[in-house]
Amino acid sequence: MPKLLEYALGHRIHAFSTMRTDGASQGAYAQFNINPYCGDAPEHVAQNLHSLCRVLGIAPSNLVMPHQTHETTVRQVGSELLSMPQNVRQMVLDGVDALITNVPGVCIGVSTADCIPILLYDAEHRATAAIHAGWRGTVKRIAQNAIAQMRAAFDTNPQSLRAVIAPGISLQNFEVGDEVYEAFAKATFPMNDIAQRHNKWHINLPLCNQLQLQELGVKAENIYATDICTYNRCNDFFSARRLGINSGRIFTGVTIR
Repeated sequence: MPKLLEYALGHRIHAFSTMRTDGASQGAYAQFNINPYCGDAPEHVAQNLHSLCRVLGIAPSNLVMPHQTHETTVRQVGSELLSMPQNVRQMVLDGVDALITNVPGVCIGVSTADCIPILLYDAEHRATAAIHAGWRGTVKRIAQNAIAQMRAAFDTNPQSLRAVIAPGISLQNFEVGDEVYEAFAKATFPMNDIAQRHNKWHINLPLCNQLQLQELGVKAENIYATDICTYNRCNDFFSARRLGINSGRIFTGVTIR
């Protein structure tokens, strides 16, 4: 059975990130990977997916995972999407980097391997979000876009949101070129707070996303950051910088009970 890092996001909310142990995948995908887009053997992905759904107590059709492309598209998951044939659902979820829902019994989640996964919960309206924030999505403020979509769909007040910033790469290990530094600077991030110069620039992606949440009104005391670096802990969590692009992915998900 899969090992999960679980988060106390709210009452009757199951929020978690998968870890690498106790799955069927092999090599750089070992052992627990449910992402079908990273080159893993389909039969291993299917076996791992069914194991996770057994733990979650849901049908595999109720686990919703987008095909991410480092953009800012947010998709709402409702009964219409859940009733679509699988091939149509895949098309609808292609190019999507964040999901929102208020449907109980549905697990929405995102896949990462150094990028920053973010979960949001609106207790007042019983609505959730799962966000994939790589550096490109962070620069384009995908977390803020997801909150805007929750506000439009569920009347979410950012001040009532609870958030988890799940395992991702740390400032220490996120070395970037000058062009990435310039992208953050042009996007008016506080560079003295989020960047350090060593031999090259280093960017603090978790902090960038925390500041975005706070900028829209999420209270600092309602944001839980794991401070787990996937690069440092690549034996527990997948890291593309340590294992290569052709490796597994963490799945960070949330279900309304």
